[in-house]
Amino acid sequence: MGLFDTLKQALTKTSNVLNTDIRDLFKQARLVDDEFLRELYASLIKTDIGTTAANAIRDRIKSEFRGRRIEMQVAVDHIKQHFRELMAQDVHSIQIAESGPTVVMVVGVNGSGKTTSIAKLANMFVKQGKSVVLGAGDTFRAAAVQQLAVWADRLGVEIIKGEQGSDPASVAHRAVAAARDGGKDVCIIDTAGRLQTQVNLMKELEKIRRVMTNLIPDAPHETLLVLDATAGQNGVSQAKGFSEAAGCTGIVLAKLDGSAKGGVVIPIREQFSIPVKFIGLGETPDDMAAFHVDEFVDALFSDSL
Repeated sequence: MGLFDTLKQALTKTSNVLNTDIRDLFKQARLVDDEFLRELYASLIKTDIGTTAANAIRDRIKSEFRGRRIEMQVAVDHIKQHFRELMAQDVHSIQIAESGPTVVMVVGVNGSGKTTSIAKLANMFVKQGKSVVLGAGDTFRAAAVQQLAVWADRLGVEIIKGEQGSDPASVAHRAVAAARDGGKDVCIIDTAGRLQTQVNLMKELEKIRRVMTNLIPDAPHETLLVLDATAGQNGVSQAKGFSEAAGCTGIVLAKLDGSAKGGVVIPIREQFSIPVKFIGLGETPDDMAAFHVDEFVDALFSDSL
């Protein structure tokens, strides 16, 4: 499949919810009255686009078409345009260091899909011909280190590990040092999952950042927040907490293929200046793609017409 077809497939659950409701709304041309506007709002909310965006779209339709009949194609065009405006962002790729290794720190809550996302990032860099070092900074969970080590072996990349319960900052320090001293292109640092409300653990992220900066002044060059698309609106509060504590520069939206709440991208982009850089489209290392607004919106509505 091409990238657009893969994206369409990954967004199947979200688009099914959205498009089924829209088709139900427009079994025939509809009069834009209070009943129609209530039904439109309810349909939009189901995809977790958030109340602000749903209100704005409803009000936009109300302002332009109140008291008139509207065809489905016209309504869909208006909704798609509004989505594009809300999510507008420059196409952001990974910021590459001017010299030495590019250091990427990956953060997120437990179970968000961090380890798999790291594997996908590493795979992407390897396919670009870059050498990679992984830092297994989740020293609290032996299973996390083991899982990352399995991926490192499969991808043929180096991994730096520490003892269970050891200081994650020391693992990060060793991994960045190994990448710098070994002439590697990229160093990706895993961190333990944590809730954005756990103040002490969020401060630990600051320590990890400091030890990397001591070795390479501009490190980390990227701090990527992995959000679980199935979490819906909880992802918005996660984005807020992590962006403030960890200085996130980009978002990886994981598990998009398993969610009917893919619309959560919209309130995240609406409320934060953090760009969505990548989306997870499946379980294999190749199932990750750069995020592009137009492709995302078109895939959401690909079955509605």
